[in-house]
Amino acid sequence: MFTEPIKKNSLSDVVAEKLQKLIASGKFKIGDQLPTEPELMEYFGVGRSTIREAIRILSYSGILKVQQGVGTFVALQNGTPVPWYKRLQSARGEDLNEVRQLLELKIAEKAAIHRTPAQIKCMQKYLHDRNSAAHENNIVKAVEADIAFHIKIAEACNNKILSDLYKTIAAQLKTYFIEVFVDTKLLLQKQELHEQLLQSIIEKDAKKAWKCVSAITYHENNGNISE
Repeated sequence: MFTEPIKKNSLSDVVAEKLQKLIASGKFKIGDQLPTEPELMEYFGVGRSTIREAIRILSYSGILKVQQGVGTFVALQNGTPVPWYKRLQSARGEDLNEVRQLLELKIAEKAAIHRTPAQIKCMQKYLHDRNSAAHENNIVKAVEADIAFHIKIAEACNNKILSDLYKTIAAQLKTYFIEVFVDTKLLLQKQELHEQLLQSIIEKDAKKAWKCVSAITYHENNGNISE
């Protein structure tokens, strides 16, 4: 087999980069199965854990596809990862919603610490709009206001990466929420929890903000949103 050992202190991302270049050059084409782990270990001159991590890196980016019990196959030959927004567009609504819930816990904590008066004012407006639309049984407007409320909280967390990630996911969830909510009853029953969340952010109580989001998530996941 071909040999091109690399330095022993090389990291898995170096192996991933070299493997990606081999794929882009046409050494491995779409649908081709990669050599076995021992063969890749010999080729790159690294250990099994490094090879596995390199494969994991490329599988996360969509370049490789791992089939348990079968092997690892090339999914993209040009070495260009699938853009995140494209992956989010094809993701299941349930998966996106689960990620949203996890992000909101940390976002609420940080927003309670870093929020500004102007951001609080926007949150109050969106929460008011959410409540009004829900009472009118206007699902679209209620969902839009709900998303805007949480996005403003994300903007207040003072972490641009966290904020941008949340915005990207939230943008993909609008259609999912509108399909899930047959009416605005769920939104109305969670209004008080959202008001408590806003109050905790106003009071700069990070612990309380986390608990409020946790309570909202619990009611969402268990379908029991009565207070």
